[in-house]
Formats: sequence, C-alpha cells, structure tokens
Amino acid sequence: MIRPVNFGFNTETADSNAFQNRDLAAQAKDVAQEDAQREFNEMARQLQAMGVEVMIYDDTTDPYTPDSIFPNNWVSFHASGKVVLYPMQAANRRLERRPDIINDLAERFDVANIIDLTYFEQEGKFLEGTGSLVLDRMNRVAFAGLSPRTHPDVLAEFARRTGYRTVSFQAADANGNAVYHTNVLMCIGDTFAVVCLSAITDPDERLMVRQELERLQKRVIDISLEQMANFAGNMLMVQTQKGQKLLVMSTRAYQSLTPKQIDLLDDYVTLLHFDLSTIEGNGGGSARCMMAEVHLPIK
Repeated sequence: MIRPVNFGFNTETADSNAFQNRDLAAQAKDVAQEDAQREFNEMARQLQAMGVEVMIYDDTTDPYTPDSIFPNNWVSFHASGKVVLYPMQAANRRLERRPDIINDLAERFDVANIIDLTYFEQEGKFLEGTGSLVLDRMNRVAFAGLSPRTHPDVLAEFARRTGYRTVSFQAADANGNAVYHTNVLMCIGDTFAVVCLSAITDPDERLMVRQELERLQKRVIDISLEQMANFAGNMLMVQTQKGQKLLVMSTRAYQSLTPKQIDLLDDYVTLLHFDLSTIEGNGGGSARCMMAEVHLPIK
C-alpha cells in the first residue's frame, strides 16, 4: 500500500473514469489529502489489527502523483516470481512506478523476472494492472473488460508472457459509459465471485462470463448496476497470517449489499469494511485499488 502525500482529483484520468466525482472534489479540495491520509491510515490499521501483513510505502512529494494511493494499476506480483509492469493511460500515473519498491521487496522475496509492458504506452495501448485484470490466480485465468484503459493487444501479450488464459468482454455502466476498470465490476475469491453481470452489455458475453466463473467452480454472487456504482464490485479477498480469509471493501460498498448477499459472502469470508468516501469520490477507486497483493515466493 502507498500512503499518499499529494492525493487529489486527477484531471488526467477523469474523462475515462465516471466514478470520479468533480462536485465532491471541488468541495473537498482543501482537505482531500488530509482526509485521504486519515482514511488510508485507518484502513491499514484495521487490516493489521486483523492479522494481515501490510507493507506500507510513503509516496514522495516529487514527482506529483495524485493517484499513487492505487498501486495495483502499475504493478502485479506473482507466485512464479514474476513482476509485471503495466502501461498506464495518464502521463502523471506513469510517474507512480517505483523501482525502489521492487528493489526493496527483492530483499525479502524472490523476484525471478520483471515483465515490462510499459513500451505499449508509445503505441497508445494500455493495460492498467489488476484494475484492468481480475485474476483467478489459482486457475491462471484473467478476466478483462475492454475499455480505453484495457487494450486487447496488451492483454494478449500479458497472456503470452505469463501463461494466463484471458476472458475478455465489453462492459458499461447505467449511463452507457465503458467501465474503466474490470475490478469495479467484479471480484474473484477462491470459491466465489462477485460480479455485475448486467454491466456486460452483450447477452452472449454475459452468459459466457457466468459460465466461465461456474466452470472455475465459483459461486456467482450477482450485483446490480447501482451496487457497482457504489463500489460493491471493488473488493479483494486477503488472508491473515493465521489463514483467516477476509473480504476487504469500503463501507459504501458494504452498505449497498443486500442482507442476502451479505449472508452468502459470510459463508466464505469475514467481511471487513472502512470509510473511504474521500478516496472514492476524488480518485474514482476504492479498497481493492489500494492494495497491490504480493504473491512472490519468500527467499
């Protein structure tokens, strides 16, 4: 996780991210950084209190990176020892890439290979990490909603270099806007999947995604477009050091769930939520986006 120092509304990303709220950002401009840091610290504290190991790195004041709180878009870490670097659409988001963090992790974990896909930026083609990709790591399947930030050419190269099988589709919100990142419409746990099937616009693709999830033996928990708009798809299953499984989300996401959905999820995981309203409103991302999970083998 990256503790922010210059958090705020990113005008470079707003055109393709309908989850960013310009009005809220304008009202909270003077306190966005302070409030976001408070929300970040509380989330990290609660994760640690539950027994999750959290590695926190502080952002730097220079260069200016208002979205650095979302590290999962520029890097992913894999149990094979591979580290993947991704091409980012916004120029100021490319500045978030931190070789020093990878070097620090390499002191403790085995980094066997760095796969650098950032050259696609020169072609105007992007794939923004585990924002663009929702990974079933156990079965090595990557789900991807195609959008201005998720290009099929980069997706194909990711698959070639990592050995993942890909499942791609088109998705849109209630206003017909392309869903900017796949991880706001779906979350895959070990035995369940939360997904907004109605966001998948083509009926054949919608059926295909459901069938793929069921083939992977996931219990499909369908959420509505309204719940997706409240970040109910932007969750991540994490594990404590004692092996307890947690499903991490924002309070806004949790409160949008129905009692039946909560009961279903409770069968698989312990639900953990925090207030992330400033981060969600300004950044257009939520709890899942704030965590770059480390699956690298320990040395």
